[in-house]
Amino acid sequence: MLQEIAGEIAGKIWVALSENGELTGKELKKVIKVKTEKEMFLGLGWLLREDKVQTTEVEKDILVSLK
Repeated sequence: MLQEIAGEIAGKIWVALSENGELTGKELKKVIKVKTEKEMFLGLGWLLREDKVQTTEVEKDILVSLK
């Protein structure tokens, strides 16, 4: 079940980044409408593992973009 949720959130992240370009973690969480950062990071981990996104650390947040 957790794998299904991770895949679904990864899809939402992919769409959000393709439509909006680079986003901070806070912006991304708001755009994909998840309740917790844990859910967002679950999807991000999926995309990072597949080498689909890149992240950069900026001032207590992350910057996420498609590769």
